[in-house]
Amino acid sequence: MELKVSLRDIKWKKVNQLRRQGYIPATIYGRHLEKPISICCARNEFVKLFKEAWHSTPVTLKGEWIEEMVLIHDYQLDPVMDTVLHVDFLGIKKWEKVSAEVSIVMQWEELSPIVKLGEGTINLVKDYLAIEALPKDLPKEIMVDVSGIDSIDTTIFVKDLNLPEGVVVKDDPEQAIVTVMQAKEDTVEEWNDNPAWTAWADADSAAEKAE
Repeated sequence: MELKVSLRDIKWKKVNQLRRQGYIPATIYGRHLEKPISICCARNEFVKLFKEAWHSTPVTLKGEWIEEMVLIHDYQLDPVMDTVLHVDFLGIKKWEKVSAEVSIVMQWEELSPIVKLGEGTINLVKDYLAIEALPKDLPKEIMVDVSGIDSIDTTIFVKDLNLPEGVVVKDDPEQAIVTVMQAKEDTVEEWNDNPAWTAWADADSAAEKAE
């Protein structure tokens, strides 16, 4: 994935002029860089790319006098307009392992026997995974197949995840990823304790006596 960028030599108040013109000021950081590099990119192009790349897909920044492989490390949003104000890119090298946080996504929940029978709900209790890998091996997301869950006692841990080759997990392997909660059943006692039911029953009883 590529993003067209330009070197930026303006700072502070003049940066707002860039934003008004539809550009985002950004900075590239990296251990291999002598100092951070100030750049800018088109806001629309960045937003489009970010929806596909997220934080774990390597992106090549290209422009005059610059070509860097990076990860989208962080970004700042306008609290009112919800537009991107600034982006921090982490410069990486294709032969060096990098650390990243990857989204965890449940898959095939509707096929789970326990969900089909209405006996329980499946909950994702951890929505990201800290990993380390070469840039080419970084997955965009980690899919968790929950279609086979058929028991309330089922728990899926970090150690149970099926990870791509070359990916090393940095999180605790005993940390829970998916749990199951028993579906709540409405009982006669619960209905009797319900204020609305009690009021309706009293009114119905009074109507019968009046007849």
